[in-house]
Amino acid sequence: MSSARHIYKVIFMNQGKIYEVYARKVGQDSFWGFIEIEQLVFGERGGVVLDPGEEKLKDEFAGVKRTYIPMHAVVRIDEVAREGTAKIVALEAGSNVTPFPVPMYTPGGAGKK
Repeated sequence: MSSARHIYKVIFMNQGKIYEVYARKVGQDSFWGFIEIEQLVFGERGGVVLDPGEEKLKDEFAGVKRTYIPMHAVVRIDEVAREGTAKIVALEAGSNVTPFPVPMYTPGGAGKK
């Protein structure tokens, strides 16, 4: 699912907000139940105009080589022609986006008597 020339838009939920980020590599590799996102892409625009939302995300992911997002938090992954503006959107009351409920999985039936 990944290649250096591809750009992926990843939309996921985190602490009651919707995150939209762009990355060059997306996959399900190292940790079961997580989506691995590498090489985050942020717009490198010249000039004085800065998007405060994108700058906040850039600061939040500064120094992050790779991040893992729980599968149940992922809303959507799209392969796109070019990156857009990364952003965070707060969920409004009455929003139709809800985290997918997942049962707790315990390997080997741990916790059963």
